[in-house]
Amino acid sequence: MSESVAIIGSGSWGTTLAVLLAERGIDTRLWVHRAADAERMIADRENVRFLPGIEFPVGLSVTADAAQAIAGAGIVLIVMPMRSLVENLLKIEALLPRQVVLVSGVKGLDIRAGKRVSQIVEETLGVQAARGFATMSGPNLALEIAAKEPATTVVASSDGRVAERVQRIFTTPWFRSYTSSDVVGVELAGSLKNIIALGAGMVDGLGFGSNAKASLMTRGLAEITRLGLAAGADPLTFGGLAGIGDLVATCGSTRSRNHYVGRELALGRTLEDITAGMNMVAEGVYTTRGALALAGRLGVEMPITEGINQVLYRGLSVEAGVKQLMSRPAGRELQGISLP
Repeated sequence: MSESVAIIGSGSWGTTLAVLLAERGIDTRLWVHRAADAERMIADRENVRFLPGIEFPVGLSVTADAAQAIAGAGIVLIVMPMRSLVENLLKIEALLPRQVVLVSGVKGLDIRAGKRVSQIVEETLGVQAARGFATMSGPNLALEIAAKEPATTVVASSDGRVAERVQRIFTTPWFRSYTSSDVVGVELAGSLKNIIALGAGMVDGLGFGSNAKASLMTRGLAEITRLGLAAGADPLTFGGLAGIGDLVATCGSTRSRNHYVGRELALGRTLEDITAGMNMVAEGVYTTRGALALAGRLGVEMPITEGINQVLYRGLSVEAGVKQLMSRPAGRELQGISLP
């Protein structure tokens, strides 16, 4: 294909997307933050640290030079932890070609105000960059997609032509892309499910069964939907791939970083000890703060998120958190959720 794509971020997801595109014959350049890491990937023809065992296709180039990665690219993917988003946007701001399509593979919220990636892109790079913006989300566990197991994703953009352009390059016999115009809903769904996945890991760590986990996931989806509606999202998004689809995958998989953190917390380890031993970021740990900041501003109640925040940052035990949730006053199931 004639499209040229730069990927900013070489973790497991960024590398997986780079491999997927290069295998399609697309000119793909993967930007790596450190020169030594880039040199090792070039020599090994794989990302041993984040995606071991997956050989790089011939069409995938790796560089530590951001200008070289971005030069002439029609599409630039940003795939990095939320906490380093602004820093990386500022690094590439002057390098972005005119009319470039910026695609986010980031699933998180700003911890101080609960801002979404699209909002930060507009604030940092300007309105023009936001007009050419799309976000990808769905049940997208990187290792499964790299192994060419069947999977799906949603590409959301306010510009239908942008969404369809990105959809075309991210459609293969094993990876199917759908389009959406609901950027707000897809961003929030992809970010907030990580919080509920922390809770699902806690449920498993405590040894509870299917009833507890299904209840946690369903009530978690209700929280996500309430906040999404208050932020202006389409309620139907939360019943789709970016909503319930990603929630099921992240809460149910032992490959999920957020599930892992929740489980280890339930087994008695400290957050500091758990995260110190991880190569990759569990976004839910940080998104919890941003979600509560946004919920407070919009007047939305999020008891599961609040409980998980107390476990993460205020010394509440996982067992006490469960008791706290189960002793709340009973109410109407879908309170605060209604179709327009």
